[in-house]
Amino acid sequence: MADASIGTPEQLRDPNYTPPLAKAVPLGIQHVLAMFVSNVTPAIIVCGAAGFGFGSNSPDFPQMIYMIQMSMFFAGVATLFQSIGVGPIGARLPIVQGTSFAFIPIMIPLVAGKGVDAIAVLMGGIVAGGLFHAFLGLFIGKLRFALPPLVTGLVVTMIGLALVKVGVQYAAGGVPAIGKPEYGSLINWSMAGVVVLVTLGLKFFTRGMLSVSAVLVGLLVGYAFAFLLGEVNLGNVGRAASFALPNPLHFGMEFTVAAVIGFCLMSFVSAVETVGDVSGITKGGAGREATDKEIQGATFADGVGTAISGFFGALPNTSFSQNVGLIAMTGVMSRGVVTVGALFLILCGLVPKIGAVISSVPIEVLGGGVIVMFGMVVAAGISMLSDVNWNRRNMVIFAIALSLGLGLQLEPGALQHLPDTMKVLATSGILPAALIAIVLNLVLPEELAAEATEEVSGGMSGHGDGSLPGE
Repeated sequence: MADASIGTPEQLRDPNYTPPLAKAVPLGIQHVLAMFVSNVTPAIIVCGAAGFGFGSNSPDFPQMIYMIQMSMFFAGVATLFQSIGVGPIGARLPIVQGTSFAFIPIMIPLVAGKGVDAIAVLMGGIVAGGLFHAFLGLFIGKLRFALPPLVTGLVVTMIGLALVKVGVQYAAGGVPAIGKPEYGSLINWSMAGVVVLVTLGLKFFTRGMLSVSAVLVGLLVGYAFAFLLGEVNLGNVGRAASFALPNPLHFGMEFTVAAVIGFCLMSFVSAVETVGDVSGITKGGAGREATDKEIQGATFADGVGTAISGFFGALPNTSFSQNVGLIAMTGVMSRGVVTVGALFLILCGLVPKIGAVISSVPIEVLGGGVIVMFGMVVAAGISMLSDVNWNRRNMVIFAIALSLGLGLQLEPGALQHLPDTMKVLATSGILPAALIAIVLNLVLPEELAAEATEEVSGGMSGHGDGSLPGE
């Protein structure tokens, strides 16, 4: 609920109003706490997949610390683009940017087991995808028809399903421990379990900021538990520098067809997600619809922020939905508050010791948080699908897209005869599922007859009335 001491109801709905500094600073840090874990997790997952993350004993492990550092720094920079704006770039609204989960299933096949050298390919794809994302801002409003809730809900659900395996692997001890006696041990699961239990307790039995930052607090409690068990190694913290600036082309840059196509296609989905977040902020915070200028500016900022991130060795940025919910909860629409949060993120990104502390979190503890976060991604996708009119036509589109997308994800060997580029794009499962759903939704406008799906649904053809919306 909004606090009257922060400002009048009219002021709280005004993006250009900034509360007194004593109120603005904690409110800004609140935004950072709500997104902090989600923002740094993709870097940890990508580095782990490449082979120089947790448990790898790789000499390149410090490169993960750098990527964590850049995740914080450029989330802050991209947030400044949104809150302050630069020319046509930015919505000038309280939009918090952060590293996107959506791209992880695309990134993992590109780097899997290839070491730090493979990161250059990611950076090329990120820059290309970011520029394409910014280009979409010119006409994003006209493209929304191609991504109704049936498609967006399917894509978000597929992203979550692609990631839940990562959470279980981390909780059991991480990929390097697979096949070893300690993998899946009771002590590993106990560390993850503490995080899950604390997170659930805070989510359901507390209110306000404790509830919003439940995953972060759960990780802190899990970290303390792991420390008591002697599972925390702080060696990297002492060796990390106290201050460091971003390094241009830190990982190099290489452009491949698979990376460029993959990032550009996922940027399309990310752009539509940003449109939804902008609309959510203006409706929840100001009680109005977003303007075309705000939507266009937000999309430009998404793309430019992502392209700059890739140039310095960070991952793609997008608007963070959990912060949209935080604005609705606090009732504070101030972009000045979010600017404070962005500056705090930038400050954190300039201090490698913070990244080193994050890298000291045992992978099992992180696994507990990841299980919750990625499970919530699946739940968010299902929530979006609840807006779909589940007539027989939509059921068939969803069934085909999900079956092929999830099937390719589970059995990548089925694509062994495809060219390498196509193989990388298809094995994520997300792009095939999204393309199938988009195409079928556009070319199958007619409703199916009632009997058309009975033979393949075993009598479970759903409860839709078989009509198209508006009929």
